[in-house]
Amino acid sequence: MLFSISKKLPVKTIALNAVSSRPESTSVMGKLNGKVAIVTASTEGIGFAIAKKLANEGAKVVVSSRKEANVNAAVTSLKNFGHQNISGIVCHVGKSEDRKRLYEEAISKFGGIDILVSNAAVNPFFGFAADCTEETWDKIFDINVKSAFLLTKEVLPYLRERNGGSIIYVSSIAGLQPFQMLGPYSVSKTALLGLTKVFADELAHDNIRVNCLAPGVIRTKFAKQIYESDVAHDTVLSQIPMGRIGEPSDVEGVAAFLCSDDAKYVTGETIVVSGGMRSRL
Repeated sequence: MLFSISKKLPVKTIALNAVSSRPESTSVMGKLNGKVAIVTASTEGIGFAIAKKLANEGAKVVVSSRKEANVNAAVTSLKNFGHQNISGIVCHVGKSEDRKRLYEEAISKFGGIDILVSNAAVNPFFGFAADCTEETWDKIFDINVKSAFLLTKEVLPYLRERNGGSIIYVSSIAGLQPFQMLGPYSVSKTALLGLTKVFADELAHDNIRVNCLAPGVIRTKFAKQIYESDVAHDTVLSQIPMGRIGEPSDVEGVAAFLCSDDAKYVTGETIVVSGGMRSRL
């Protein structure tokens, strides 16, 4: 285990993270020019940062989340950064009709799909794994794992029409080294590491690359439960050689790299973005 956290910390169901409002300059010519990207759970936090970075690199981007107000705010924010090739739609990744509308949005607005970033996740449970109910376990795996599988399965025809593409799953360092009191969530993130390997092998002949990001502790709504209290914060920092909590912007560049031709010979890999926090024994 990386560290222990008091069981008394508050628990929330979480799918999205905090938004960075700092403007950045946009790229006139980027490594993703002409590409169309879908990013799920992308109105805040890591998802929003990735969407913004892909747009900075020239991609046309469809953002999504479960709440229309959040989608509208994210689209407005991205356009205020100077990105006009942005669209957004409400999408609960656990609902087949929402996923279908997500693909249709990308096709109708931008003519195709080249990139899928599967970022949506929830964690409604904090405690000992044996105390997790079957209903809660199923909810975690339905959103964190099953939806990633279904998004991949359903997007394949569109990627094949473009003669290839890139898929990224956003896992977690907890998928490599489980966090105490976050066992079911950690196991769901471990499953994404396996899904990456399976699809990378099966889809390589279609010129579709599949890779995985495993962020460490990033300053988002999601990670508040880990670092918010003074004791937990100090414990976390003691495990990070770089001596700071990560920011969403620390993850976005790695995602853009994996989507681009700079990574054209990279598939089936999991890249840890953790400031040096141990990810393997």
